[in-house]
Amino acid sequence: MFKHEKHLLTEVKVEKPNPIYANLMQEQLGGANGELTAALTYFIQSFRIKNQEIKDLFLDIAAEEFGHAEIVATTINLLNGEDVTAPPAPVGSIEATTTSRLTPMLANSSGYLWTAAYVNETGDLAADLLTNIGNEQRAKTTYENLYRQIKDKHVRETIMYLLEREEAHNTMFREAFSKILGTGSLKDWGTTEDAKIYANLSTPGQYFGDLKDPKAPEFKDADPGK
Repeated sequence: MFKHEKHLLTEVKVEKPNPIYANLMQEQLGGANGELTAALTYFIQSFRIKNQEIKDLFLDIAAEEFGHAEIVATTINLLNGEDVTAPPAPVGSIEATTTSRLTPMLANSSGYLWTAAYVNETGDLAADLLTNIGNEQRAKTTYENLYRQIKDKHVRETIMYLLEREEAHNTMFREAFSKILGTGSLKDWGTTEDAKIYANLSTPGQYFGDLKDPKAPEFKDADPGK
């Protein structure tokens, strides 16, 4: 069950319309690493999860990502301006002014429509968590790129809020990963000789030591002093 509350997770404002930048923001609405992709990925992945704590985590983050999509769409609306008869942006996607009457579309910044092929679900919790950690990391880099390309202080505040929330999700997925070591595709990891061979194909080579005692990866708290 979902409940829609008529307020955004954070206030959204712009200093002035900017249709060109509105097109860039489309990437985080309908792009491969955008908010809709994240929301639907975590939602679909949750269906087979038996661990109720982790299932709730996936669904809670999915619900928040839908809220983020609403924030991005609202930002795009404000950047496109209110007047559909205004001159179109000189560059960027033409869909906003020719097809949707400035309505945010489920398309990326190049105008390519969103596709379910962006959603990655394997049924293995470890694999899905690693996918999600990657999703959040890629979303962060996209927001960092978007932040650098706009001077509007209000848009920057919105992007910074979203970037910080992606970091929170990343941390939560990492913590969940640390709780499932020894299960699923992490079970009995590294039990054969094939798992202990380093393919030394570089010259000079083998910078990472040997693999005599491989262990499943785990995430540890980073030293804030480094």
